[in-house]
Amino acid sequence: MALDRMDREKMIQQYADGPARLRAALATVPPDAMQWRPKPGEWSAHEVICHCADSETNSYARIRFLVAENAPTIVGYDQEHWARVFDYHTLPLEPALATVDAVRGSTAALIRRLPDAAWQRTGTHTESGHYSAEDWLRIYADHLEVHARQIEANVAAWRAEAPSR
Repeated sequence: MALDRMDREKMIQQYADGPARLRAALATVPPDAMQWRPKPGEWSAHEVICHCADSETNSYARIRFLVAENAPTIVGYDQEHWARVFDYHTLPLEPALATVDAVRGSTAALIRRLPDAAWQRTGTHTESGHYSAEDWLRIYADHLEVHARQIEANVAAWRAEAPSR
């Protein structure tokens, strides 16, 4: 179902506000908890930030292909595999955060200017099939919020594991 202009503008604002929300969540992480994982196979706050940088760069390209190309193929990726291959714990956080800020800032400026027709542009996602610019917005408007909550949940679990923290 197509988004009306007001709903789309709210989602675009949420998208633009995402980096600040992510940084606010990260600011709650004690240094000792930064690379702590709540369970085997779950990401630490550090890994979440590195994932966000990789995801945002993919997102940056996806909306541009959807709007500028005819029926593009949007390629999925295995985020768990990327986290292992790139050994996220060894990567520095500040460049990852700067990437999120820059990519979101650039893309927010772009999507605020898109005409209504651009939001109906479609392609095919290699994992989910039909994929529109509005589908992209629905996913990425909330993406950093989801990960901010994940970071906050990690901190709460870390504190609960050792209440004296």
